[in-house]
Amino acid sequence: MRVVFMGTPDFAVPTLEALIKHHQVIGVVTQPDKRKGRGKAFAFPPVKETALAHDIPVYQPVKVREEAFLEELRRMDPDIIVVAAFGQILPEAILNLPRYGCINVHASLLPRYRGAAPIQWAIMDGERETGVTIMYMEKGLDTGDMIDRVVVPIEPDETGESLHDKLAAAGAPVLLSVMEELEQGTAKPEKQNDEDSCYAPMLTKELGHIAWDKDAASIERLVRAMNSWPSAYTELSGKTLKIWDADVADQAETGMADAEPGTVVKVTKKAFYVQTGQDLLQVNEVQLQGKKRMPVQAFLLGYPLEPGTRLG
Repeated sequence: MRVVFMGTPDFAVPTLEALIKHHQVIGVVTQPDKRKGRGKAFAFPPVKETALAHDIPVYQPVKVREEAFLEELRRMDPDIIVVAAFGQILPEAILNLPRYGCINVHASLLPRYRGAAPIQWAIMDGERETGVTIMYMEKGLDTGDMIDRVVVPIEPDETGESLHDKLAAAGAPVLLSVMEELEQGTAKPEKQNDEDSCYAPMLTKELGHIAWDKDAASIERLVRAMNSWPSAYTELSGKTLKIWDADVADQAETGMADAEPGTVVKVTKKAFYVQTGQDLLQVNEVQLQGKKRMPVQAFLLGYPLEPGTRLG
């Protein structure tokens, strides 16, 4: 097929690479370059870097509904448009353009987790499995008919980063299978049940702020989901303390049975324990503002904690 691919971040790269290998990618559409780092130099989106490495034309419209871009898209005359984490809503003028339509590689088992951050919300909500759904695109947000999907288990120690990588890899094979079905006319789309849907809103830095009055299991899932961005964090003596790894610990005899949530109630050589709304959070890896990420054992050598210290 003659494919126009629309995508932006790392998640979309394996899908693009599979399309380049098996189909004719005639153009790649991605978000405009952004300034990054202390020097504020412009950085290419990962999808753009991949496209340029394969000498594929790259288009970066500020808005895809711009008439100049729409005219260019019509000129390319794609058989299909494949979208993976692009970052813009497509107008009907694009949705109705290709022969085989516009299909989306979405990182959840629709209709669950429609929206921008399905990977992290699935972990935060304690789901045991997620996956990738290939779906037709329409005007609604991730509401189009489903064509196929693949299930991916969520491991007990799964982080947002590790699940991201699994789903990015899992999407490409099922997409290629769907495209073959579309060409052969054997695809069997299935409508979504809106009653089973839930929304996965965009991540914000504030979402990672730990509310210690929640139960330890919820906080532990937050720590994993926010790894690697935006990270789960609290405050220690006026500085931001990121928590990168933690476990749930049963409420034990600590000598501080009436401790308020957010209170450090126990310190060992390798971890410290924080009172939550229910059970304790065993903190194993941290990063204090201005310092490197490190195991708690190393952190305690330079910043000894005492039971009774308050976080947050």
